Amino acid sequence: VTKTAPPLEVYGLGLIHKHLPEFQRYTGLTRRPIFVPAVANYYAGMIDQIGLQFDLMKGVTRSQQLEDVLRAHYAGSAWVSVVPPAAGGRLEPTALNGTNKMELSVYGNDSLGQAVLVARFDNLGKGASGAAVQNLQLMLGL
Repeated sequence: VTKTAPPLEVYGLGLIHKHLPEFQRYTGLTRRPIFVPAVANYYAGMIDQIGLQFDLMKGVTRSQQLEDVLRAHYAGSAWVSVVPPAAGGRLEPTALNGTNKMELSVYGNDSLGQAVLVARFDNLGKGASGAAVQNLQLMLGL
């Protein structure tokens, strides 16, 4: 019997996800972010998004500020790049398949004081095995 995956499946709707504690640890967030991931009916590729409220971030009044901080933090990174929001606000989730790269974008509405941080990556390449290889490279100075 072959099971056909649904075109799109949203999970984590109980607002509990195994990666939330590390999100908080590495970002310094005092409140759990709302993170609701989804998977779709394609082999690999993923887009994760996290909603952000400016009034919960000290000194942030514009989405460009968030993009600037990310761009400065990841400057020179071989694997993570900060890219402008896609034209039309649509992203192809499989665009980075077969790579170890991740793209971060900030889609914001400054008048509403809100933004969405979006990460696009190959979820198989950026999984545990990809992380293990990256960690080995860092440890060996490669």
